Amino acid sequence: MTPRHQRNVSRRKLITALAGAAVAVPAIAVIAPHALATVDSDDPADSAGSGTKAASAGALPLTIVNNSGSFANSSVFVYIVGNLDGKQVRVTPEGTLAPISLSDNGADGFTDYAIALSGSGETKLSLPYMSGRIYVALGDRLKFKAVADGNGNAALQYPAGWVTSDPNYSVLHDCAEFTYNSSGMFCNTTMVDMFSVPMSIGLTGAKDQTTGTLRDGGRERAFAAVSAIPEFAPLVVADRRIIAPGHGLDAGIFAKDYFAPYIDEVWSTYTGKDLTVTTNAGAFTGRVRGDKFVFGGPASVSFSRPTTRDVLFCDGNLAAPNDGTTGPVAAVLGAGFNRSTLISNPSQPTTDPAAFYRSSPLTNHYSAAIHAATQDGKAYGFAFDDVADFASYIQDTAPTGARLTLTPFQ
Repeated sequence: MTPRHQRNVSRRKLITALAGAAVAVPAIAVIAPHALATVDSDDPADSAGSGTKAASAGALPLTIVNNSGSFANSSVFVYIVGNLDGKQVRVTPEGTLAPISLSDNGADGFTDYAIALSGSGETKLSLPYMSGRIYVALGDRLKFKAVADGNGNAALQYPAGWVTSDPNYSVLHDCAEFTYNSSGMFCNTTMVDMFSVPMSIGLTGAKDQTTGTLRDGGRERAFAAVSAIPEFAPLVVADRRIIAPGHGLDAGIFAKDYFAPYIDEVWSTYTGKDLTVTTNAGAFTGRVRGDKFVFGGPASVSFSRPTTRDVLFCDGNLAAPNDGTTGPVAAVLGAGFNRSTLISNPSQPTTDPAAFYRSSPLTNHYSAAIHAATQDGKAYGFAFDDVADFASYIQDTAPTGARLTLTPFQ
């Protein structure tokens, strides 16, 4: 199977398109580019390019299951929002697409796009072709505001649980991401921005798949693990959510230079020896020359010294253009920094999870905690967590159904 880090560039590009239409007043509330799944037609291992694609047709049955054990169906609200052909849309309770409209704002200044669950048991919905997010809110409704974007088009201000001034800050909520189109269904449970509501996502079709399920007591252990690390403890918002460290950095509650010693050590280490990064394009061999990490191989690519923010967001000097060369190398480096494997292993990517997050204290303890909490060890703790296939991501090119399950609140 092709390493997912060869495909995540396109997913980042697609969520960036969604973010461009999603407007938020606080600068740090804008949706970060990350893990939304889509097919990269340039990747020969993707089904769309391999001749093995089985096109999915029409609306996809979507089942919402409330096994939270803490909230009745009447206290759970679902929102399906995103885009289609560059326009922002939402799914109605009837399973149809409706455009976002400024007139959707009510007297309180916010839309009411909530889809209520059935009185009991499972809730059957219908998912049309689109890319976006399935939000769940527990105990209260989310406040999405329709606004005009820079081009005058109607767009949404998305919830930003890491911004104290956001109207949804006090609401318990979370989301899963997806792209559903003629090539299939591509989806993930994401913790790139924050972790709050335990949930899993499943697909039926060519095979049955599920990801995101927490271990018994996983939520509680994740909160405890992050709280136990002094540098990360401020990211825990009571029992409501854990904010990802990148957003914590922007909010002033996480150190801007946290990764600086590790970054400096990587730069020092590879001044005197080679680092090999293997991608689908081939093997790249690099050394630090001056203040740049310069790689040769299938192409010449180089990276300036990243900041802690670059590492946490996998952006800036670790940005990954969808070029098949710089992008894949950037993804592997971003994963190596977050997992703290670059110094211990001069051949990347590291594929043994036992070697991840071992450089204490300089590692991404947030990502480590949520990976430890999941049954399959997979999670989206940072944007390049799909390197070596450790993201809570699944896909099916001939889906017959999708299932989002709220799992026990433990």
